Amino acid sequence: MTANEATELRIICADLDARPLFWTGEEGERLGFEPEVGLLLGEVLGRPVRWVFSAWADFVPNLNAGNGDAILCGQGITERRRRLVDFTRPYAVFDESVLTRADSTVTGPDGLAGRRVGAIAGSTNMALAETFKDVGLVPFAGSSDDVLGDMVAALRLGEIDAFVDDDVALVPLAEQPDLRIAFTVPTRNAWGISVAKGDDGLLSALDAALVEVAWDGRLEAVWKRWMPDLAYPFAGAPASDGGGA
Repeated sequence: MTANEATELRIICADLDARPLFWTGEEGERLGFEPEVGLLLGEVLGRPVRWVFSAWADFVPNLNAGNGDAILCGQGITERRRRLVDFTRPYAVFDESVLTRADSTVTGPDGLAGRRVGAIAGSTNMALAETFKDVGLVPFAGSSDDVLGDMVAALRLGEIDAFVDDDVALVPLAEQPDLRIAFTVPTRNAWGISVAKGDDGLLSALDAALVEVAWDGRLEAVWKRWMPDLAYPFAGAPASDGGGA
């Protein structure tokens, strides 16, 4: 069977600019860490990849409706999500950071008391925000076309005082002169690829492919190409099954 004849691997993802994780180039090509991981796994499986764009809140409904085969788009492995989908072993591990305006004096969780803190509703980031004492939580809908952009705009407008997201997504934003990372929490959230409940064949195939590219160094090479300033989390061993992170 040729590559063109092989069954497509339809990967559900968001069409956002979330560098270095993912974005769409001028010619419609997908760029960044996660798209390259997806293409790498498709190559190992002998399946050409097709991207299926979706709002964040519609990822699982689209998966369960058969509109895609897997979700590869910033999905932290949590017990709540495990009840909805099945996860592969992790392909990434990230901490979480808090972004503020550059003139903010916040340097830790205590400094957020009395302030408005945003995060994507139902996310691991919101779960972290809920641990901060005496803050006003501001959930942002995952149904937005650009929820990260929405949070940045709200921060700049003063509608919120800070927001929580994964460190990898906030490092490029903090390079802008009016924004800064106030602090980072070492939550070590494992990210996995999710498939529909009961799709054991694809789950096993993706797991085997992840082990292969972790052992032979290809996953590490992709990580270092897009995120050279973040330590590769699986040095010396393939990714574990992610536990209940």
